[in-house]
Amino acid sequence: MMLAVDVHYRKDHAHVAGILYGSWSSPHPVRICCSEVKRVREYVPGQFYRRELPCILTLVRDHGLSPGTIVIDGYVYLDGVATPGLGKHLYDALKGAAVVVGVAKNRLPGVGRGHEILRGGSSRPLYVTAAGMKLARARAHIVSMHGSHRIPTLLKAADRACRRR
Repeated sequence: MMLAVDVHYRKDHAHVAGILYGSWSSPHPVRICCSEVKRVREYVPGQFYRRELPCILTLVRDHGLSPGTIVIDGYVYLDGVATPGLGKHLYDALKGAAVVVGVAKNRLPGVGRGHEILRGGSSRPLYVTAAGMKLARARAHIVSMHGSHRIPTLLKAADRACRRR
């Protein structure tokens, strides 16, 4: 099973949503899980994972999830290869039990063109990073995800689900 996650913040709490699906090209979720996290940490530039990681781990724990792959809205490696971001911290927290693929909308310094993908008719790239999977394979999987727009259908669904809460 695969899991796409996103988190939405409101003042001092957050809503986290997870979309479980069966394959990279799945158009529909198997299950949607949501959790609320009270008293989230303040955002600190360069340490976003300290705010978002506890939310994702709460969702996994609350719903007894054990996906083989987790797709996050963000970076696994902030420089594309070595500096840990949210995804790498998630991969480590789960002790490598799940592959983590990051899909970011904005390029960070040091992230090369080899991380870019184009989807749909968009000329604006997404930036893919991964832990537990080779980058080329992760890029191909994100390109193959359902949807004719820049953001894959199920990643957009995770965003909508956490905002609706």
